[in-house]
Amino acid sequence: MSDICNGLMASIIPCVICRLGRVSFFPSSIQTTAMVKSTLIARIADGLPLAASMDDEESENLADYKNQAKLLFKGLSHNAEQRCSVDSPPYVFHYLIEFGVCYLCLCDRSYPKKLAFQYLEELQKEFQSLYGNEIAAIGRPYAFVRFDSFIQKTKKLYKDARTQRNLHKLNEDLSDVTRIMTKNIQDVLGRGKVLDDMSAISQNLSAESKKYLKDTRHLNLQALYQKYGPPAIVVGVVTIVLYLRFFWW
Repeated sequence: MSDICNGLMASIIPCVICRLGRVSFFPSSIQTTAMVKSTLIARIADGLPLAASMDDEESENLADYKNQAKLLFKGLSHNAEQRCSVDSPPYVFHYLIEFGVCYLCLCDRSYPKKLAFQYLEELQKEFQSLYGNEIAAIGRPYAFVRFDSFIQKTKKLYKDARTQRNLHKLNEDLSDVTRIMTKNIQDVLGRGKVLDDMSAISQNLSAESKKYLKDTRHLNLQALYQKYGPPAIVVGVVTIVLYLRFFWW
């Protein structure tokens, strides 16, 4: 019996050790669901949006946070902090400013700050190399919408903070993120101004929707008049002529 037990233990223990050797231990603060939610790029001089990620609302509605991001852009200047985190529960904005352009991402609060800024650095380097000479002359919003393909590709690399690649980046001393200031969204935009501006944006969106609906109805009526107006006039004239001919002559 003892020989059988010893044999079983001898076969089980190496297997257990082998399996334990494959287990990875990650910091408890890094959650599997923590990720970059949205990305926006804008010109500092006037807050003009230049590019953005296009798939952010597939899983949830981030419209309010995108409006906050646009307000942030309008409030920034060339004298603003070059790197900053802005807390807006349950998320946090991280942004960096280079060559008059602001690169901003919205992340889960548990997503590592260092990875967020390294993600933004990669976007900045690629965007500057591709469009650096065109940025100042652009006059329409989202002129560099094609940059979304690079955003999506880079976003996938940073999606899971627990991958070996990202864990290695967390251990690299590329920048001292502890020195990056963290602010509150209400403090940045002004407590009252946030609500006022958000209300104004909502009202503008509502007004634009009503105007769009009104214009659509007007165009539909015009189309109906153009399509059926001439035949209706011809039928009406013929009817009047026939009526006068048979009943009055």
